[in-house]
Amino acid sequence: MTEALRQFNERRRHAFGGMADRWRALPRWQRWLAVLAGIAFLYYLPFLGDIPGTNLIIPGLDWFRTDSIAGGSNWAGVLFVCALYVLVAIGLNVVIGLAGLLDLGYVGFYAVGAYSVALFGSTQSPVVQSLQRQFGLSEEWAVAWAVCIPIALAFSLVAGVLLGWPTLRLRGDYLAIVTLGFGEIIRIVAKNSGWAGQAQGVAGIPGPEGPPSADNTVFGLLKIEPWYWLALTVVLLMVLLVRRLEHSRVGRSWLAIREDEDAAAVMGVYPFKFKLWAFAIGAALGGLSGLLFASRSTFIQPETFNVQLSILFVAMVVVGGSGNMAGVALGAFLLAYLPERFRDFSEYRVLAFGLALVLIMLLRPQGLLPSRRRTRELQDRAKEAAVNVA
Repeated sequence: MTEALRQFNERRRHAFGGMADRWRALPRWQRWLAVLAGIAFLYYLPFLGDIPGTNLIIPGLDWFRTDSIAGGSNWAGVLFVCALYVLVAIGLNVVIGLAGLLDLGYVGFYAVGAYSVALFGSTQSPVVQSLQRQFGLSEEWAVAWAVCIPIALAFSLVAGVLLGWPTLRLRGDYLAIVTLGFGEIIRIVAKNSGWAGQAQGVAGIPGPEGPPSADNTVFGLLKIEPWYWLALTVVLLMVLLVRRLEHSRVGRSWLAIREDEDAAAVMGVYPFKFKLWAFAIGAALGGLSGLLFASRSTFIQPETFNVQLSILFVAMVVVGGSGNMAGVALGAFLLAYLPERFRDFSEYRVLAFGLALVLIMLLRPQGLLPSRRRTRELQDRAKEAAVNVA
């Protein structure tokens, strides 16, 4: 059984490696054309299965739509959640995949971004109402949604630095436990603080067109396609920025720290500084995704940001392939889409999810689309283990 599994993984590795080599061998203009075609397809996804403006159905493609089955969810809404989770996975991949820091409390940054736009952008938030009374402002006054974006990013960055400064000298399981506690602290503080709305949460969270209203023409309550396109645009921009960062001096320092922190320090890399950079950048992306989530839902409450959601975020990175941006995006899409597609089997979804994780860890411990560096690491460890046993 072990030998058959090893041969299966070897054949799969060669197949994926051959595809990657053929892709890199293509001329640059062909690769750019393929990338642009893929981006156009992503923007077309809300219309998958039908031709826009007509009643024509494309045979076979409508299977992917979750609203094509009984009890299914809105297809554009599912796509928005997928894009949101991809953005979360990209941010968490900076922390786990590149810097090698196990963060189990990433949902805390997600909550900080959501509460930033809720507390400063909603006229129903205790913070805005207090400012209205203190400065004699009108009852309709609130911070504009565009201004809430840098506020959310700033608060998320500060939260990442405040968490990382005293804890990043820890390693492994100790760091994981501390970050897990951070996520729970954020949820409990929001649940018990009057200025955060307590357990009732905050409603009336604005979007790009202002407070939620039936008069909103683009980012309305029922038309979800613009929300998906907005989230997808943010994802593409963040992919570009993180990719450039990964191939910079900072990215190479992260990889050196992940490989061997002591050796990196000897070679002149200051581990604490670059780990703090990773925490801050990952926190900013988590806060940005939380802002989009709160703006779309128009209402948040503390119980939304529980530890199960944080574990789901980590599972996206592990299942997709830690260290590979395409892999973590695939993992995020699958873990967001498949539960909605098979909602008819809701009683067994948790069991199926657990079995799928076990099978992936047995068959593909490096993830569905692992980075080439991560694959080599696992191979070297397997060889070392075999030598030690012998």
